[in-house]
Amino acid sequence: MACFTACVAEALVVFGVKKTIEKKHPTLSKKLTTLIYMLLSGSLLLMVEHIYHGEITYLYPFLTALKDPADTQVMLKEIVTVGGCMDLVMTALWAIYYKVFSFKKAIEVKA
Repeated sequence: MACFTACVAEALVVFGVKKTIEKKHPTLSKKLTTLIYMLLSGSLLLMVEHIYHGEITYLYPFLTALKDPADTQVMLKEIVTVGGCMDLVMTALWAIYYKVFSFKKAIEVKA
């Protein structure tokens, strides 16, 4: 229903962290930019999928789950469970990517 909002929220938090550390740690700032792009692109794809299935409309309320209070509870639970899991997986994939990338770079330097 609205699980993509968790990824958008994490991207906003990471953007704030990136802005506070970009002067002191420029390489980490570039890595955080990659995480932001990953989170926002995943959210965009999920928004398109939710629009296709009719869960997001162009009329108020934009999320169809907000029409009924019982559906709102289900939506909030989905944001926390599904959206939280998506955030953890995306962040873990980002961390693994940079771990492998730095390991590969270290091997190239030795050779």
